[in-house]
Amino acid sequence: MYLKKVEGPRAVTLPDGTVMTRADLPPPDTQRWVASRKLQVVRAVAHSLITQAEAQDMYQISAEEFNEWLDAVSRHGERGLKVTVAK
Repeated sequence: MYLKKVEGPRAVTLPDGTVMTRADLPPPDTQRWVASRKLQVVRAVAHSLITQAEAQDMYQISAEEFNEWLDAVSRHGERGLKVTVAK
């Protein structure tokens, strides 16, 4: 089996005991950002699987957008990442 050389860890153990790998991250060409995908990226950065700069580059998101995701998770958990449009 061939493993691509990457900087940093290939997997991290989350506080709940589950293991998160780079394969668990959304694809770099993700267009539809649902709460669960945003949460995967935030958890990956928070637990040092990838850096914030790497996430921003990989997913073409700004530091401001990533920090909004991080703030939403810290305040409200995954529910904070759900986008609703007021009518």
